[in-house]
Formats: sequence, structure tokens, C-alpha cells
Amino acid sequence: MTPGAWAIHIHGMGGKRAGTLRGIPLARSLGLTSLVVSFRNDGDAPPSCDGRFSLGQAEWRDVEAGINFAISNGAERIVLFGWSLGASIALQAAAMSPNSSRVAGMVLDAPVFDWRTTLAANAKAAGLPRPVVHLGFTILRSKALRWVTGLAEPICLDSLDWLARATELNKPVLVLHGEKDDTTPFEASKKAASLRPDLVRLVEFESEGHSLEWNADPEKWERSVEEWFYDLPLAGSSPEPVGGQS
Repeated sequence: MTPGAWAIHIHGMGGKRAGTLRGIPLARSLGLTSLVVSFRNDGDAPPSCDGRFSLGQAEWRDVEAGINFAISNGAERIVLFGWSLGASIALQAAAMSPNSSRVAGMVLDAPVFDWRTTLAANAKAAGLPRPVVHLGFTILRSKALRWVTGLAEPICLDSLDWLARATELNKPVLVLHGEKDDTTPFEASKKAASLRPDLVRLVEFESEGHSLEWNADPEKWERSVEEWFYDLPLAGSSPEPVGGQS
């Protein structure tokens, strides 16, 4: 066992908590107590006032509630496991949480490091012209055009761009990503690893489709996490108190 060490598992968009169960047996074998969280608008947690996903901009607060719960139940160090959108949420939580110093590292499966890259790739695959894509970005970040998106608040794509913000990363990150991912571009993960080789370790998979790395090669997935985990500095505790959920 790893005393005081917890894993918090965060599913992706359109998924349910059950999708994260692939990582729990391994977390248990590593001595981690696991907590699987839901977040607003996923069908399990209460919806937000607008009923819209905000690409991690607001959902990280629901993970923060999970972090607070873990700490109040004895967690001293936390590893965030994020899948797809859940990885984007994990990145935001690790940066924004008042208890960020408790987060020892992140395991990110098919992560969204930059929503512009991901949305543009999906738009291109759908045959949408580039001007339409850029118009969509403008609408997402416009307060005046919230009536188009139905969002309560505009989305700040810059704050969700962890390629542009790579210098701000301060946690060890393991990225598990398929080279043929048809939803979240593998190139973004490759770029993140090249920008921060001191913190980001990338493991490539031959899997087809999105977020199916474990399904394609569970032995490689679990071995990669295990090797990364044993390099993780989990000793020591954080002086920060548990913050309130906002």
C-alpha cells in the first residue's frame, strides 16, 4: 500500500463513470484508494444552469469537490487519471485547485491538450470550411453571442490551451495515446511531450479509434502506468488546507 495516496478517475465527454473502471484494478495494485467522479451535465451529476459542457472550464470544480472529499478522508497525495475530456479537466484541476500541491501527477489517456486543435481536426474530418471553423471559435469565446451556443459563459480557449501554456505545467504527466486517434489528434500529445520532456512522458499505441488504448493493449497500458508511477515522488504532505467548493 501507499499510505495516504489516492487516485481520482475522470471520464470523458459522452461517457459514464464506468468507463474509468479500466484503470481501477491497476490503481488498487499500486496501493491507491480510488475515487471515480462525475461532473456537471454527464447524466449522473446535477446539470449546470445552461446544461452545456464547457470543455473543462467549469467541470474542474466538480473534480475539486472530489479532491476535497479525498483529502477529508485521509488523502495526502493524489494522482489524477483523466480520459479524453477528463484529461482536459484534470489539467485544469491540477492548475486551478487550491489543493494543487496535493496532486502528485496525472495519467492522461487520449488527452485534449488544446481544444482549437481538436475541434479543428474534427471539423476538417466533417468537411467544414476553415472560415466556418474560425467563426465557431469566435462564437465560443464571445459573450455577446452566448444566445447561439446556449452557454452561460463564453469559453476562453486560451486558458484551455496546454500547448501554449506548456511552461506552466508543474506536475509529472504520463500520456497514453493512439497514433491513429480519429477524434483527438495524436500530434498534440506529441507536441506536449516535446515541449516539456522534463515532465511529460508519452507512450504511443497502435489502437484505432478514440480512447481505446487500454482496450487495444491492456498489458502495455498497465505496464506503462506502473513504471511511471514508481518514478513518482509521493513522499511528503502538503500544508494547504482543504478549500471550499465554489
